[in-house]
Amino acid sequence: MRFALDSSHTDFADSIDSLLSKSDLPAVVRAWNAGDTAPGLKVWQRLAETGVNGLIIDETHDGLGADAIDLVVAAEQLGRHAVPGPVAETLAVAPVLLAGAAPDRLSALAEGALATVAAPPLVPFAVDADVADLTLLVDGTTVSSATHGERRGSVDRSRGLFSVTAAETLGDADTERAVDLGALATAAQLLGLGRRMLEISTEYATQRKQFGKAIGSQQSIKHHLAGVAVGLEMARPLLLGAAMAVRDGSPTARRDVSAAKVSCGDAAYRASRIALQVHGAIGYTMEHDLSLWLTKTRALLTAWGTPAEHRARVMEAL
Repeated sequence: MRFALDSSHTDFADSIDSLLSKSDLPAVVRAWNAGDTAPGLKVWQRLAETGVNGLIIDETHDGLGADAIDLVVAAEQLGRHAVPGPVAETLAVAPVLLAGAAPDRLSALAEGALATVAAPPLVPFAVDADVADLTLLVDGTTVSSATHGERRGSVDRSRGLFSVTAAETLGDADTERAVDLGALATAAQLLGLGRRMLEISTEYATQRKQFGKAIGSQQSIKHHLAGVAVGLEMARPLLLGAAMAVRDGSPTARRDVSAAKVSCGDAAYRASRIALQVHGAIGYTMEHDLSLWLTKTRALLTAWGTPAEHRARVMEAL
């Protein structure tokens, strides 16, 4: 089986990358952290105009009717640029929940509404519920709209966490599939975050000099960065394989999603540790852009299932 993207997928990824590169994302994220979400919401509106919000929403509800492979392509780019907001929830989870429980609300989502989701105990808090246009609460197979309480802090300052209370019952949905897609989209974000941290570290290693030579000329630095690159490339086939399994309705889809979440998380975490080592003391400061990728990586490692929970699912399937 060939786990590789075709030209339509790479073109799609390039178009998202080009769009996001036109915005100063570090400045957008810092504004979001400070409570000014307007620049970030403008980025989301531009993304919605390309159809990103409606990727897996069917065409009868103004979506693109795409599949899980397109989803991970988009989510990886949003991770690579550290886009703030409920990415997995808006792109992956809410479309599945609304398709079963309240299909009349899908068009608004496809046109640019932001959605967030809480699904206790796996996902106890809703991300950025104060910004989202729609907050959903999952209880078993039942989906309800919800209101949010007070904000709780996160290691990633661009991820506000909110406890929620059920408001109106919307109906039943395939909540198991929704959770799997949430984990899959989060895994793709982690892969994108890891890629960007490798790029940042490689660039820094060629510029930072010690004793008159770029630190990237040191064999130990080369080996560390090469190890990160190998880890990320080894995780990619697992991510694409999981997306294919979800798309095709494979009986191994849940196991494959968990394997992808673990592998992408491990690869991104290694990228973050090596990035800190390469940058030295400056890498620990909030003033350096690297911090935005580091903190998001740490937060997403446990989003939509912890590594231990996903490893347990793989073991159970085996």
